[in-house]
Amino acid sequence: MTAPGAPAAPVAVAGTAELVPVFVRLKLTLLRNGLRQSAGRRAVYIVSLVLTALLAVGLVLGLVALRGHAQAHTLVVLLLGVVALGWAVMPLFFPSGDETLDPSRLVMLPLRPRPLTGALLVASLLGIGPLFTLALALGSVISVAHGAVAVVTGVFAVPLTLLICVALARSVATANVRLLTSRRGRDLAVLSGLVIAVGIQFVNFGIQRLSAAGGLSSLEPAADVVRWIPPASALGAVGSASDGAYGSAAGQLLLAVGALVFLLWLWHRGLDKLMSSPDGSTVAAAGPDRRGAGAGRSGLSALLPEGRTGAVMERSLRYVARDPKTKAAWVTALAVGMIVPVINAVQGVGSVYFACFAAGMLGMQMYNQFGQDTSAFWMVATTVSSARDAYAELRARALALLLITLPYTVLVAVVTAAVAGDWAALPGVMGVSFALLGGMLATGALASALAPYSIPQDGAFKNAVPGQAGLVWISILGGLLVSSVLSGPVIGLTVWLHVADLHGWLWVLLPVGAVYGAFLAWAGVRMAAPRTAERLPEILAAVSKG
Repeated sequence: MTAPGAPAAPVAVAGTAELVPVFVRLKLTLLRNGLRQSAGRRAVYIVSLVLTALLAVGLVLGLVALRGHAQAHTLVVLLLGVVALGWAVMPLFFPSGDETLDPSRLVMLPLRPRPLTGALLVASLLGIGPLFTLALALGSVISVAHGAVAVVTGVFAVPLTLLICVALARSVATANVRLLTSRRGRDLAVLSGLVIAVGIQFVNFGIQRLSAAGGLSSLEPAADVVRWIPPASALGAVGSASDGAYGSAAGQLLLAVGALVFLLWLWHRGLDKLMSSPDGSTVAAAGPDRRGAGAGRSGLSALLPEGRTGAVMERSLRYVARDPKTKAAWVTALAVGMIVPVINAVQGVGSVYFACFAAGMLGMQMYNQFGQDTSAFWMVATTVSSARDAYAELRARALALLLITLPYTVLVAVVTAAVAGDWAALPGVMGVSFALLGGMLATGALASALAPYSIPQDGAFKNAVPGQAGLVWISILGGLLVSSVLSGPVIGLTVWLHVADLHGWLWVLLPVGAVYGAFLAWAGVRMAAPRTAERLPEILAAVSKG
């Protein structure tokens, strides 16, 4: 025992050499234990590993086949630049992708940031992502390396590229670990599917434009810039050495080494800050000056009407801003509603009336209004004692939705008409959009009362509990079909004006569509109100299953 008053024995601090095998075994052990939890997880991991291996082999073979092609250097440099961008961005959207190496779990251990950085870097090389990146770098070097100097340069370029990508991802994740483990981080994870979907749309558009512009030769100016940006500069050095530009090759290789050193320093600094700074468990979440900040209405909420209408509208808008599932649905609707018509207009495909797609996407947010309340719907149910109360509740929710959908529908119509250069069709587009939006609000109110379903909160990509998926598809597809039928008069009037060559009267569609859409929304909410008041117990039971 230590005598009283004697100095405490120094705590042994492990170095990098001692930590590396420990962290490698730790990652392998936790990975094995994680796969033992369920057969589904094992199946997903095995399928992912097999598909990645096949893709890596195919990629290497394809790059080897490009050896000697005039544009091989351009392709590999840009391809590696895209992969490096993915390494930088993916930790923000998949923060739980490698929980075994979460540095916040190690803050209580006697570990120094410098040896911890080295151990985490080596352990991070084990995984599907590093395997794919290694295959890409190896195939790229084989594709562009010509001559002994280029081969020697490639020997350094392959591991350097892999280390830069891993260090980039780790430094980004460590710098944002507090964000990624918070509610905002979970929101980013929920929105990851949207980012991928939008990215696919832009990739598809880029491929089409690339084909029309004459192939890879049109990308040479971009490749000339990217080959000087790490980690692509490492492959750029191989290409420069193949061309005999040894000075440029040395400069590009030094840029890659400098980038790796900078990323490791940035990662070390982030670990040092993470392991020594207080977090929310030791610092008060709110200072004394924030107490009572929620008293009274301020900001945009002060502009809402008084009474039940204003309170319900504010609650609905708070769901949009704070609830991850609701936020994801809204952002998806806003993004896809803009991308689809604008991309079609840019490509010269279809009609300016594709802008009505935005009204349909946004109108679907009216469906299953009570599902977002989950089991807390009982508090709403206690305030509904008559059809009048139910009407006020549904009307307020529809008005909150219109605060976003109306201006955005106009914006999409204007942008689409501007890109397509067809301003004459703008009043008709807006009129049909308003009518369709009114029909969606009407059917959405009825579907919320007749076919509610629970929205689980435990999964990012689960929007209905088992057994209720049929309700989701019936309400959405049926609502879209009925809404299109309800909008038939305005759609028919639009078609007749175009067929009869009465383009000078297209402006009539704007007021007609607005008035007709408002009537449809009012009638739908009015019809849904008594059914909501009668089915409160059934609605509560349906939305509480998640």
